[in-house]
Amino acid sequence: MTFSLNHYLKERSQLVERELSAIVVSSSGPASKLFEAMRYSLLDGGKRLRPILALGACEAVGGRIEDALGFACALEMIHTYSLVHDDLPCMDDDDLRRGRPTNHKVYGEAMATLAGDALLTDAFGVVAKSPVAHRNPAIVIETIAELSHAAGSGGMVAGQVIDLANEGLRLNIEQLEYLHALKTGALFHISVRGGGRLGGASPEQLEHLSAYARSVGLCFQVVDDLLDVEGTAEQMGKRTQKDLQAGKNTYPGLLGVERSRALAIDLKNRAIAALAGFGAGATPLRAIATFVVERKL
Repeated sequence: MTFSLNHYLKERSQLVERELSAIVVSSSGPASKLFEAMRYSLLDGGKRLRPILALGACEAVGGRIEDALGFACALEMIHTYSLVHDDLPCMDDDDLRRGRPTNHKVYGEAMATLAGDALLTDAFGVVAKSPVAHRNPAIVIETIAELSHAAGSGGMVAGQVIDLANEGLRLNIEQLEYLHALKTGALFHISVRGGGRLGGASPEQLEHLSAYARSVGLCFQVVDDLLDVEGTAEQMGKRTQKDLQAGKNTYPGLLGVERSRALAIDLKNRAIAALAGFGAGATPLRAIATFVVERKL
């Protein structure tokens, strides 16, 4: 049977969406507005790329997706928290996300901040309840430790700090790559590594999955920068040209559009090459690498 990436992405996205809705439930209690705000951003139809990568990595090493599903949902909760906080006036000050008003525009800045806090904190409890914890708690502990590092001061948060600190300053290509290895790449990296580890990956398989994830994560950022330059708010569902206006460092700004496109294609090829030792189980991961670089406006 021919593999259909569109079918795979739709099926896995729906699976993650159902699980997320069951994890963050509506409430009629005193904190009902908090859960409403959490669900507003969490269940707004994003691409679910990070959880899908986690499930794909689990499958690539012969694991059961049930063992990585909670972890996959935790990734989306952490990613959503980061978007809610990034949109706040004290950060990027955005009023549109995925074609809808941002969380703080609907619920206010205080509630949006708390909704992000709750999504981040609750995510680690979701991972701790993984079915693997009963069979091999050490694997779950390792996964939580890596996820904490990737989401915190050793990864995503540090990258955001570096990004803000260098607005209006010109970085070189090595500095820009380091910034995005933290801000964007860290969560991609743990998505693939965590999914692979929970699926029973060997140390050698984890190394190859890590190489794949590093290339895919950077490729995603390069393409995102290109889309910000070339897209419209209607096409993207969010404000475009904002990085240029804020004086932020981007790949098109540093390399130009054509060289950035060439870099994205090279990163895609490197990602696929890293999976050379895997069989048909890694087909979704290979297809996702191509999808990342060929995303259209």
